[in-house]
Amino acid sequence: MTHTIRTMPADHQFVATPDETVLDAALRQGITLPYGCRNGRCGSCAASLRQGRVHYPNTQPEALEGQPPETCLPCLAVAETDLVLEVRELSSVAFIEVKTLPCRLVRKEQLNHDVMRLFLKLPEQQRLAFLAGQYLEFILRDGRRRAFSIANAPHADAELELHVRQVPGGSFTTEIFEALPEKSILRFQGPLGTFVLREDTERPIIMMGGGTGFAPLKGMIEHALHRGLTRPLTLYWGVRARHDLYLPELPEQWSRQLANFHFVPVLSQPDSDWRGRTGLVHSAVVADHPSLADHDLYLSGPPAMVAAGRAAFVAIGADRERIFSDAFEYATDSPARPHSTPAP
Repeated sequence: MTHTIRTMPADHQFVATPDETVLDAALRQGITLPYGCRNGRCGSCAASLRQGRVHYPNTQPEALEGQPPETCLPCLAVAETDLVLEVRELSSVAFIEVKTLPCRLVRKEQLNHDVMRLFLKLPEQQRLAFLAGQYLEFILRDGRRRAFSIANAPHADAELELHVRQVPGGSFTTEIFEALPEKSILRFQGPLGTFVLREDTERPIIMMGGGTGFAPLKGMIEHALHRGLTRPLTLYWGVRARHDLYLPELPEQWSRQLANFHFVPVLSQPDSDWRGRTGLVHSAVVADHPSLADHDLYLSGPPAMVAAGRAAFVAIGADRERIFSDAFEYATDSPARPHSTPAP
């Protein structure tokens, strides 16, 4: 038995089987609902269930905590009846072809003690069309997948840039740091995800990254520079200590190129000579902005940071529909968990 799902305000319809999530059904039929982690933690896919019933087969998703009762997470929800969902679809992502491609690791650059930058080259005559902020999934020899955000902007696509943090005990990131040589051939699927820069408004932008959550924000900022963005844009980057601010020269370069760009690094375990902001990065955003009612917010990094930021920003007036996020989570060895960024 299938169930018919209608979206509003776009008024699109698709059908879902009893063994697939609402998101999987939509993507299978060319309907691009927003999504990020696909495991119920980031809340990027949140929609309002206006009619019908859903259930979550395994467990109640974390991102539902504190949300209005009508909130539905299509990435894990399975339809029990016909549904009507109020959700903002993304037509721009729908036109991007998802491909499975080989690539060559042309070079590795260790940026600090635990972050490696990879540059990937596609075969001649191949090109990956993507939007700033999307990610790709490496397909490992045993079928497992490991996902990483694309850190470069679409206009500079001669190579794909990834930022990989070494995870203690993580087999794949350890291989990247210690064993994977340049010129290695890898295979990936992409681009994926709907954590992309929205260009349909003139609202001021606040970006908040934690650790290598900087990677997709870097791609978005470089895209904004290329497009001649005039909206105010502030980047808050939260890390433990100064040496975790890899590529520190880039925000200075962006400040010179973009008059409306502002950079705020925030250290949670500051060095003794640090004179900048300290504490939790979302607290710095709240301290600087008594109200966020007129802002677009992009949150990228650990799930706890994204969840804390989302709750704090809604509390001071942020529009839930203008908070876009990508929560990074370490992967398990199960191939059934399709998106976790960064991953061991």
